[in-house]
Amino acid sequence: MSRRRLVALSVITVAAVVVVALVAVMVTAVIVVRRPLPEVAGERELPGLDADVTVTRDERGVPTITATTSQDLFRAQGYVAAQDRFFEMDYRRHVTSGRLSELVGENEDALAADKVIRTFGWRKVAEQEWDLLEQSTRDALQAYADGVNAYLDGRDPGAIAVEYTVLGVRLDVGAPEAWDPVDSLAWLKAMAWDLRGNYDAELERAASYTSIGDVARVDELFPAYPQDLNLPILTAANLPAPTVEQASAETTPLDLDSADLQEAMAAAAAALDAVPHLMGDGEGVGSNSWVVSGELTESGKPLLANDPHLSISAPGIWEQIGLRCDEVSTQCPYDVTGFAFAGMPGVVIGHNETLAWGLTNLGADVTDFFLERVDETTTRLDGAESPITERVEVIRVNGGDDIRLTVRESVHGPLVSDVLDLDGVGSAPVPEDAPARRFAVALGWTALQPGRTMDAVLLMNVAKDAVDIQEAAALFDVPSQNIVFATTDGHIGYQAPGRIPVRADIAGGPVPSDGTWPRPGWDSRYEWQGFVDPATMPRALDPAEGIIVTANQAVTPAGVGPFLTEDWDYGYRAQRIRELLVSATSEGKVGVADMGRIQVDKHSPYADVLVPVLLSLDIEDPFYDDGQELLRTWDRVQSVDSAAAAYFAAVWANILDSAFADDLPDDYGPSGGSRWLEVVRRLVDEPASPWWDDKSTPGVVEGRDEVLTRAMVLARRELTASLGREATDWRWGQLHPAAPEHPVLGGSSLPGLVRDLVNPDPVPVGGGSSIVDATAWDASSGSFAVTASPSMRMVVDLGDLDASTWVTLTGASGHPASVHYADQLVPWSRGETFPWPFTQAATEADAGDRLTFTP
Repeated sequence: MSRRRLVALSVITVAAVVVVALVAVMVTAVIVVRRPLPEVAGERELPGLDADVTVTRDERGVPTITATTSQDLFRAQGYVAAQDRFFEMDYRRHVTSGRLSELVGENEDALAADKVIRTFGWRKVAEQEWDLLEQSTRDALQAYADGVNAYLDGRDPGAIAVEYTVLGVRLDVGAPEAWDPVDSLAWLKAMAWDLRGNYDAELERAASYTSIGDVARVDELFPAYPQDLNLPILTAANLPAPTVEQASAETTPLDLDSADLQEAMAAAAAALDAVPHLMGDGEGVGSNSWVVSGELTESGKPLLANDPHLSISAPGIWEQIGLRCDEVSTQCPYDVTGFAFAGMPGVVIGHNETLAWGLTNLGADVTDFFLERVDETTTRLDGAESPITERVEVIRVNGGDDIRLTVRESVHGPLVSDVLDLDGVGSAPVPEDAPARRFAVALGWTALQPGRTMDAVLLMNVAKDAVDIQEAAALFDVPSQNIVFATTDGHIGYQAPGRIPVRADIAGGPVPSDGTWPRPGWDSRYEWQGFVDPATMPRALDPAEGIIVTANQAVTPAGVGPFLTEDWDYGYRAQRIRELLVSATSEGKVGVADMGRIQVDKHSPYADVLVPVLLSLDIEDPFYDDGQELLRTWDRVQSVDSAAAAYFAAVWANILDSAFADDLPDDYGPSGGSRWLEVVRRLVDEPASPWWDDKSTPGVVEGRDEVLTRAMVLARRELTASLGREATDWRWGQLHPAAPEHPVLGGSSLPGLVRDLVNPDPVPVGGGSSIVDATAWDASSGSFAVTASPSMRMVVDLGDLDASTWVTLTGASGHPASVHYADQLVPWSRGETFPWPFTQAATEADAGDRLTFTP
């Protein structure tokens, strides 16, 4: 939706100053830009080691670390992460601590982000988590921090990252502060925020009601999951968890007509918009993963595939790495490889010598907005007063004055509607004579309670079987993920983790009690009733079908298992993957290459729904008919070089605009994700539905055919203007680039020389929203550019781990001058992957550089 924007913080606004400085920088550009590149060969001392540690790197710069103790392993991992990506780590910790203004100076977006994140209290929650963790986890975090700090010791900022040199043009950039273990834990809060579930849908329902005025009609824009069409992850037969009643979804009128309440909701939405999305945002954020039993594979052992769909950024989100103990034992249990986060020890997705695992976003509803009736220092709860707690946060601004922020919380959570001024970023004080707001909005979110997700991550690194995965899942509090796994001895399985609120089933209440709408904070019936017992979370082991597919669809059939959410992805990707797997396995045994081909499948479910209807309509003018003619021979594949794919995407955007945008608030245009596909699929058979009528054409009542015909005509005009008159020359990839952008220096307010340095060249790609090759775009934005995409792709062969494959979005390095900054981007865009050696012999054979750390 257009309201949702990635907060790409283009922090340097005094462009003229930067340009002048760049003249000087260009004279010594090679030295300045290449100075931070790390040493990757030879021998270096690393204080605190018990023995030598080796770091080998393959031809793409991916490190494999081998050590004799766990502490040495994580100390070296911290050092290597700082070598490759310290500025990324530093940026992340400033964001997650609400201290971005300290790094980038006076900037409205940065200050707004700081205010909201301080209100959330991410860093405070992370500090509370420290004491909950196992001692071995705290040891790993401390060793990692020690390694980071060993790299930083004695280096000036310009030798650490070129970003500090650019920022230093107008800011006081001192030596980065030491890395703290809690910096790693705070990153988990950003991860949880971007993968938190349905808060967007909850706000959108409430905002849509103010425009539509009818709960039943709003519900039509949020249809139930189509389980008769797209299967859930598990069937009832696979579930040991008991069947329970789900929370009810009444459609009683919601009293959102109060102007004061609407203002509070708008203020809350503005505050949440201010949070930078470090992993992704919008309907395109999700993932694909699946496992196939060895009975169906060429090797006779399982195959596992995973490709998380996250934001487009430079550097990419993932850090590829191998972590190996010289001799695996209880004292040093790690022999694991995969995808890590720079700034956090261990591997998040990957495999060890026994088990592989993948993650997709479960999408459980772990947030609720509580509408509060406020009276300055109290809220109302069951007719009594409940105190609002306050604390003062001081936000330091590099080069500017400190900002004092008063954070207010109700019993339900921080009052997010209090944070920002709708006319700015909230830095101006509220006038004393301003009328008191009668309503506020509090955010209830499970991640604001301390948890043990870091314990879970490291447990998964050493997991051997389903029991180990279940144990780790019980601690994986946030974000709630689907875990698929496979083992070298032939098992495949699924496990749902997460701290999921239990909501009371309230009959006849003022709003539905299932978490789909904001809740009345003054009514204790709407309080959370605890959390779902981890033992009852859905799971499966070795299903008879031999296939498990997770792609953010519903986990179980409706009414089965604990209630998780009403707001799923609508399952079109998942169903397509399932159909391709069933087809492939029915024709013979499948291998790694088959899994890779499925990952880049570009068949459009949108085309399946709409093309037959579009072709049934008459367009008499031969000029406008040119676009429609493309569809007659189209294979319904959104390939990069397809003219029909470009035309169809433009038609889809115009259909949504004509049919729905006129009914919705300005900031909530139809984004075109799987929910909108499901809405349109249901409406296609209702040609006279009032949804088809475009209210922007008074006196004319349109039906389906009028809207679809007009959408084709408009698409022809638009693409003629942007791509040329000859329709057959259009290409989807011309409209649909993947353009990774640096989060600090990559925005349009920066000089072109800086942008060219830090932003890789855009690449044309195929695919699209709700397609297996999920290069999402926002249909309400006026652009077809990719907003989220497969951030990596991996396929693990449990029969021969060295036969596995992987690729990441950009590259292994976070340094723009490195040859490995974006060397995987073009292969990624083409659907290519690289060999992924694992065994010691294979990684040694693949090693290009070798660095030895000595005590």
